Amino acid sequence: MKTILILEELACFALAVLAFYLQCSLAWWWFPALILAPDISMLGYLAGNKTGACVYNFFHHKGTAIALYLAGWYTGHQWLLFCGILLFAHSSMDRIFGYGLKYATGFSDTHLGKIGRKPV
Repeated sequence: MKTILILEELACFALAVLAFYLQCSLAWWWFPALILAPDISMLGYLAGNKTGACVYNFFHHKGTAIALYLAGWYTGHQWLLFCGILLFAHSSMDRIFGYGLKYATGFSDTHLGKIGRKPV
């Protein structure tokens, strides 16, 4: 099952790259330059686990990405469109590597399981 989920997220990432290529008029280098930008949301953890999880999840939720994309598509605003595509790609990339949406119990507790070192 894990392999199927990784393949699904790879397909979503590829879809985001294709959407960027076909729909954004921005230079190609914006995509790789900002692909890790949504991780700035980890700063929310400075306010505690609950706030951190809420802020992190907002910027890593595919619903947020799709809403931004649709807003950009509807208004014709390239940066909104780009932000939606970027958030979608970043969220897919995170899930490929096992970083899921966070629980309020701590950064390492995700919907995909615990991340970090496993006890021996």
